[in-house]
Amino acid sequence: MKKQFKKEVLSGLSRTSSLPVEILSEADFKHLPPIVRKYLYLTGMVGREKIRNFRVEFKGGIRSKPADEYMPLESVQYNFTDQPSRFFYIVARKMGIPAKGIHVYKDQKATMLIKLLGLFTISDAKGKEMDQGETVTLFNDMCFMAPGTLIDPNIKWTERDPLTVDAKFTNGHIGISATLIFKENGELIDFISNDRYETTDGRTFYNYQWRTPVSGYKEINGFFLPSGAKAIYRHPDGDFCYGEFNLVSVEYNCKGIR
Repeated sequence: MKKQFKKEVLSGLSRTSSLPVEILSEADFKHLPPIVRKYLYLTGMVGREKIRNFRVEFKGGIRSKPADEYMPLESVQYNFTDQPSRFFYIVARKMGIPAKGIHVYKDQKATMLIKLLGLFTISDAKGKEMDQGETVTLFNDMCFMAPGTLIDPNIKWTERDPLTVDAKFTNGHIGISATLIFKENGELIDFISNDRYETTDGRTFYNYQWRTPVSGYKEINGFFLPSGAKAIYRHPDGDFCYGEFNLVSVEYNCKGIR
């Protein structure tokens, strides 16, 4: 899995390294709802290089069931914007036993493979539900981790009220929708979508509403970004928080892998 992750990332880095450097200006986002424009200024994206790729590290915890304890995790991911793609590598531990996983999203196709001890498959997910669900995840990354990418022409915006907007993101034949909720100061504080599926084994999928409220913002490499987030499915019997993530680092327009 680590070899596959590295191969995919190196391919994306090689491709995006030759793209021209452009600066994000007001002319690029004048079509956005006012609160989204305010968000771009708040996060420090305006006047900086447009994002061709980005690398994110998280620490936190995940679990499969509401009664389970959180398994400690560390993750690293690379996203690419020229050909929408996301490569996510995770290492978690349950009772001291390591589990490793890789999410691959490219060419509008998604897979998720998780193995215990790197040998025994826990989940091997693929198919149309994964393709759609990981498109939601990709757009969520854009919203919180790389706000400068919200100028993408494949996003269609509808303003509900001054602090709430609906967005439809299209990647090829896949279209997904989400609702973004902001504070008056411009901070994006929640992301809600009905287009992401829950699965633990890669065979059974449940279409519950998904949301990712964030807690606090902090400065990272000169940008102002969310410091933590929860991942929640709205089950019929109540909300299930299956993941808590603390942001460790974000880098834009990477030249090499590390």
